[in-house]
Amino acid sequence: MIVETERLYLRELNQNDFEALCKILKDEQTMYAYEGAFCDAEVQEWLDRQILRYQKWGFGLWAVVHKQTGEVIGQCGLTMQPWRDTEVLEIGYLFQRAYWHQGYATEAARACKQYAFAVLGADQVCSIIRDTNTASQRVAIRNGMTAAGTWTKRYKGVDMPHIRYVVTREPHEQ
Repeated sequence: MIVETERLYLRELNQNDFEALCKILKDEQTMYAYEGAFCDAEVQEWLDRQILRYQKWGFGLWAVVHKQTGEVIGQCGLTMQPWRDTEVLEIGYLFQRAYWHQGYATEAARACKQYAFAVLGADQVCSIIRDTNTASQRVAIRNGMTAAGTWTKRYKGVDMPHIRYVVTREPHEQ
């Protein structure tokens, strides 16, 4: 276990989580910000990328496990992401649609922010969110972040404007 909250714990993803990831990444509605659902090969590539991130950085997107049921209900964690001409530490989150609007993403994202500041010693962390993804923007705001710029990324042949939400570590969070 990496992080624990009131209702959740976060741990590294592994190959046994493939089917749980499929429930998220193969759902058309969940993946609208990515221009559509993934196929099995793309889900496997996504999982492999997280495992490589753990090896390279010591962190990545983690499995979000519901404490009461033991079910993997989403993924949330920290990744290094391109932003203009640099790389930034980002909190990312994706959950099964059945668990939307219940505070799980905010709960997990807040725990990741605390981890970034307390464990990694980061001075700043962000969430880079597609401009049409208002639900994820609300999670970032509830996580204490404010909009700090826009940038258009190109993905699957589509220009996608993104907003970077940022929060800086307070002196008491050292």
